[in-house]
Amino acid sequence: MSTDRKIVYRYAILRAVPHVHTGAFTNVGVVLHVRTLDYLGMRAITDATELGRRVPDADAELLARYLKSCELVCAGDASAGPIALDPPSERFHWITSPRSDVLQSSPVHEGVGTDPARTLEELFRSSVGNAP
Repeated sequence: MSTDRKIVYRYAILRAVPHVHTGAFTNVGVVLHVRTLDYLGMRAITDATELGRRVPDADAELLARYLKSCELVCAGDASAGPIALDPPSERFHWITSPRSDVLQSSPVHEGVGTDPARTLEELFRSSVGNAP
């Protein structure tokens, strides 16, 4: 979904926080929203083995399930529950809302680009790294 004109997007980094009381985290995903295009995309590590390697103090299976659920919400998949049926902007705000859990969001940032899908991949590579 590339455009010839510049578009404003908002994104957040998804973080695994195995010990909430210390605040230490590992980046495990990115969610990107373009309101003017009704675009909501997410890229995350959902492989439990890779999550276990990157976040050894977390329950990797549980974290993988959380991230897969977030992907379903982003995709608007009804199997993810009622929130998945909300408009993309509501789903973005739900995923990025503050919480004290093993999966947390960074603050929301803004940017400008022309291709949301490519931008999502670039943000994932620069914030999370390569993943299987």
